Amino acid sequence: MNVALVSLRSKSSLMILKALKNYFQEVKDLDIRKIEVSLGVGKLDVLYEGKPMEQFDCVYCRGSFRYAPLLRSITRALSHTSFLPIAATTFTIGHDKLLTHLALQKYKIPMPTTYLTSSAQAAKKILEKINYPIMMKFPSGTGGKGVMFAESYAAASSMLDALETLKQPFLIQEYVETGGVDIRAIVVDDKVVASMKRKANVGEKRSNIHAGGVGEPYQLDAYTKKIAVETAQSIGAQICAVDILESPKGPLVIEANLSPGLQGITKATKIDVADKIAKFLYQKSKAIKESGKQEGAKKIFEELGVQPAQHIISNLDFRAGRILLPKIVSDITQFTDKEELVIKAKKGSLSIESANK
Repeated sequence: MNVALVSLRSKSSLMILKALKNYFQEVKDLDIRKIEVSLGVGKLDVLYEGKPMEQFDCVYCRGSFRYAPLLRSITRALSHTSFLPIAATTFTIGHDKLLTHLALQKYKIPMPTTYLTSSAQAAKKILEKINYPIMMKFPSGTGGKGVMFAESYAAASSMLDALETLKQPFLIQEYVETGGVDIRAIVVDDKVVASMKRKANVGEKRSNIHAGGVGEPYQLDAYTKKIAVETAQSIGAQICAVDILESPKGPLVIEANLSPGLQGITKATKIDVADKIAKFLYQKSKAIKESGKQEGAKKIFEELGVQPAQHIISNLDFRAGRILLPKIVSDITQFTDKEELVIKAKKGSLSIESANK
C-alpha cells in the first residue's frame, strides 16, 4: 500500500513521514507549495510539479490556515480515490475560529461565551456590558497568533480602534482564568492518544509551545476525553489537536488544530504520537482497501450469476425436537419441499446443500 503526506515539511510532518515508513510499502513526501489544482467543467485534477499526481491508498494533508482553500480543493479532488482522514470542508471550518465555534455550538460542545459583531459600533456595545478581562481573536491564525488580551474596557476599546483600521473581522470571547494553563489533547480516530497541560511563561497569556509555553503530561478524565473526541467529530477531523480550558463550569473547548505540532507533546508525554497517527492511517487504509476488494468480488459474482455465501446470525426455533430455520434462509437458498437435500450434521455444526448441486 502507498501513502502521500502533503505538508509544508515542518519538523512534525517529517516525524510523521518517518513513522509512515514503518507501515506503508511506499511513502511519498509532497510539498504543498508544489501542488496545484486544475478546475474545469466536470473535472478536478491535482497536479504535482505540473504533472498529474499519482493515485494513493491514503493521503494525509497538513498545512497552515493560509493554505486552507488549496487543502480543501486537494481533498475534494481525491475524496473518491484515497482515504483522507480530514474531510474537505474541515479545512475551511477548522482554520476559521468562527466556523469552529459554530460547529461546537451545533453539537452542544462546551466553550467560552463568544461574540461576533458586524461593526465597531456594535462591538463597543458588547464591550460596555461584558465582564473583564476578555480575549479578542482573529478568525484565522494558529499557534496563538492573532490572540489579544484586554484587561479593561479602555484597553479593549483601543484594540478595537486598531482592528477597525485593519478592516478585519474578529471575535470577542470571555476570558477564563486558569493561571495561564490549558490542556492539549491529540485525537486520532475516536481516541485521545496523548494529552498534556501547557503553562504560559510569566507575563504571557498564551500557553502555546511555540509561544514559549511549557508542557507536562496530563491524564484526562473520561468526560474531557469525550469532549475532545466530539470536538474532532464536529468539524469532520479524524486527526487533530483540541485545546481545552479547565473552568469552574467544566472543560471548555477554545480551539481545534488540524496540523498540530508534535515535538512538544511527544517530549512531554514520551508518547510517540507520530507513530499513533501512522498506524491509524495504515489500518484504516488497509480496511478500506480490503472492503473495496470484497465489493469488487461481489460485483463479479453478480455478473456471473453466482451468489456468494451469506453469514446470518440468528437464534434457532426448536419445536417438538425439530429445528425451524429463519425465513430469510429459505429466501436466500430458494430450497423447496420437492427437492432432495444433503444434510451434514455434527456437534455444533450443520450444513445443508442441494443434492442436485
